Amino acid sequence: MTEQTTQDLPLAARIRSALSDDILSGRIEAGTRLDEVALADQFEVSRTPVREALKQLIATGLVEHRHRRGVFVTEITSDRLAEMFEYAAEMEALCARMASINMKQAEREALLAIHLDSHTHVLNGNVDAYEAANIKLHEALFEGAHNHFLAEAVLLARAKVTPYRRAQFRVEDRLQTSFTEHGEIVKAVLKGQSELAAQLLREHVGRSHRTSLQYMERD
Repeated sequence: MTEQTTQDLPLAARIRSALSDDILSGRIEAGTRLDEVALADQFEVSRTPVREALKQLIATGLVEHRHRRGVFVTEITSDRLAEMFEYAAEMEALCARMASINMKQAEREALLAIHLDSHTHVLNGNVDAYEAANIKLHEALFEGAHNHFLAEAVLLARAKVTPYRRAQFRVEDRLQTSFTEHGEIVKAVLKGQSELAAQLLREHVGRSHRTSLQYMERD
């Protein structure tokens, strides 16, 4: 399998990832207006992918559109972020519990394959490829719960914290620890240990929160 890099992503996704990294690292401060024309010049693209990237960022809550004024970087308090992660953790834990019960054998095998394949990205230190595999693994659990209403709700909850969960992978050794945590979750799901799977998923998201804070608060 060819390693996925940021350059392999669609233009809008690349711009979104770059902007979210700059916002979370503090290089772009809260209250900053994001101008489409300036960003198009910066990334050497047309305004179309920039506009789509901004729409994606608005969906996460990292930026907001103000009527007749444009798009601005949002200031999210630590309490607000903690609430967002707590909600996402509980929703994903429920998915893990239900997936442990409801997943078909083929789905369990696919989940294990996604997990094992992601180790290549850990060894190579490929953050973008591991992030993509991470999303794929979590979404396999959402789908494996076999509850469409829950899947829709958890995807909305996850969207709010996705930029922060991406940031965690910039912290040293987080790729390996994330992979190890995934391994325990997958093992519990495969064994049908529903309550353990839920607990492990909840703790996993909690660590994502703490690690993303480390990234944002570093000097």
